[in-house]
Amino acid sequence: MSANDTIEPTRRDFLYIATGMAGVVGAGAVAWPFIDQMRPDASTLALASIEVDVTALEPGMSLTAKWRGRPVFIRNRTPQEIEAAKAVPVAELKDPVARNANLPADAPATDQDRAAGDGKENWLVMIGVCTHLGCVPLGQQGDFGGWFCPCHGSHYDTAGRIRKGPAPENLAVPVFAFVSDTKIRIG
Repeated sequence: MSANDTIEPTRRDFLYIATGMAGVVGAGAVAWPFIDQMRPDASTLALASIEVDVTALEPGMSLTAKWRGRPVFIRNRTPQEIEAAKAVPVAELKDPVARNANLPADAPATDQDRAAGDGKENWLVMIGVCTHLGCVPLGQQGDFGGWFCPCHGSHYDTAGRIRKGPAPENLAVPVFAFVSDTKIRIG
């Protein structure tokens, strides 16, 4: 055989390729139902974001909304609560990271980085699940006037930062934004 000779495909080559392609299509048809069932169902997608009307919340009042199967605490803080949270140096905190989904992962746990921005620092939105074992803390209780988890004794301050007890992290702040002066979109 010389370098200029070409090998013509035979019927056997065609059968090998056709059989291989049929196998790939068959494997895809078998695998697709397993892959498709991993997508979230419609009820989960419906909970991807919620809007909460906070018109009735006067300073000092809270409400609990349900988002993605978890409680979310929304609090309209008083000026005294804001000042108490601002007065705490970040160096004294058990968890110095903000845990705010709206900010970079290493943002400090200042009151400003945990509360809503744009002149709405009185609003605090947090996932209401204790970071120790997943209990739901009680509001406006504990040694620091914020939240208290009676199950194991974790105390959070008025900015939702862990100050005392076994919880390792601050209460998480979900992605949220004000869509109007009285409505908050979470998610």
